[in-house]
Amino acid sequence: MKAYVYGANGAAIADVPKPAPKATQVLVRVRACGLNRADLGMTKGHAHGSAGGVGTVLGMEWAGEIAEVGPEAKGIKVGDKVMGSGGAAFAEYALADHGRLFRTPSNMNFEEAATLPVALATMHNAVVTNGALQPGQSVLIQGASSGVGLMALQIAKLKGAKTVIGSSTDATRRGRLKEFGADLAVDSSDPGWVDQVLQATGGEGVDLIVDQVSGKVANQNLAATKVKGRIVNVGRLGGTHADFNFDLHAARRIHYIGVTFRTRSIEEIREIFAEVRKDIWPAVESRKLQLPIDKVFAFEDIAKAFEHMEANRHLGKIVVTL
Repeated sequence: MKAYVYGANGAAIADVPKPAPKATQVLVRVRACGLNRADLGMTKGHAHGSAGGVGTVLGMEWAGEIAEVGPEAKGIKVGDKVMGSGGAAFAEYALADHGRLFRTPSNMNFEEAATLPVALATMHNAVVTNGALQPGQSVLIQGASSGVGLMALQIAKLKGAKTVIGSSTDATRRGRLKEFGADLAVDSSDPGWVDQVLQATGGEGVDLIVDQVSGKVANQNLAATKVKGRIVNVGRLGGTHADFNFDLHAARRIHYIGVTFRTRSIEEIREIFAEVRKDIWPAVESRKLQLPIDKVFAFEDIAKAFEHMEANRHLGKIVVTL
């Protein structure tokens, strides 16, 4: 089968053996894939958790149809339309655990479905499960113009947040955040953004920050968080190391929570997918929760799709079709 593989000379389309499902796995005939920031690093040879290196089939998000079912897979059958996440997504066929799938709603095409699995699972877990957002509270989404960031804004609004704030360093994208639920959009590269957040929250700060930036904004986040508030560290686009004001952290008694899928067991991931289905799936089916598609590329043009992502001018998801 055709797949997008990182090889000795970089990432390229290559022929690889078609995988076979074992135990609780299913084999999916992939019809569309969503690109994510971690994929961009892996096209340059960077590791993402245990994945990466020469011979790696890239990608982590897809939509398609069940082609084969492993002997222990339950609740799914050949022909079902599904979307999900897992390794080796950029290929004609991909394997997934039976608990790491969502059934694709009948009102959604493959391209639309491929935008959702990572964003839904990541941000429901960050905003609701770990962030413990309650109706009437305030939330700041750092890096809100990314696909997962836009989903976080929408989930926060869906769950009854009183004040939803999103950050983006790009003026055009910042201007569009209100379309996705933001009451206020701030520029995290502007030193005055903390004051804007404090002003919007009566001087107290937000109850919750979902942080995809980290690095240089870490101490500003502490200053923008309410006493006894929460910060959920989802991403590190601004750097993995930075100065950290431990005294401010303690003084504001902030719960600082780190999350990643890279160290989660399959049982934990199944539970995350189950929580999405239980809590917010009606909003997915009604299209209240959805992501814009910035551009669609054919599989043979997948390298161009990554060039488009690296240019960093898009809003929403970049999708590749097979």
